[in-house]
Amino acid sequence: MINFITASKIRSRVRLIAIYLRLAYYNRIYCMDIARSARISWGTLLDKSYPKGIHIGDETYIASGTRVLSHDFCRNIYCDTRIGKRCFIGADAIILPGVTIGDNVVVGCGSVVTKDVPSGCIVAGNPAKVIRENIKTTRFGLIIQ
Repeated sequence: MINFITASKIRSRVRLIAIYLRLAYYNRIYCMDIARSARISWGTLLDKSYPKGIHIGDETYIASGTRVLSHDFCRNIYCDTRIGKRCFIGADAIILPGVTIGDNVVVGCGSVVTKDVPSGCIVAGNPAKVIRENIKTTRFGLIIQ
């Protein structure tokens, strides 16, 4: 039992170190603006064609398979995409270039966010629409009931 607990603690610490190193890599090498307290899943794809346009707030969690874009090649658009504080972006969501997501927002799995999202709401669908308003979230976008 002691070995299992020790191994679990070691794995957790190694995971956190890997997360911080990855965020440092994005911030220093690609010049993205990602808060140190944000968590980005390993399967998340952040646009590297215009990396300076990616802005992610404190205590935000972005799930696997999500794509955050800051450029549109067809229309020759390069713009800032912003995700606020304490948000949760569900798996396989797509955040299009130029979109601003407010604070305390939950984006449903598989949603395509085409327009700005106000703070304190839940959005879902393709295109994403507000399905609930006036919510409050805690760390990593957990909804307070």
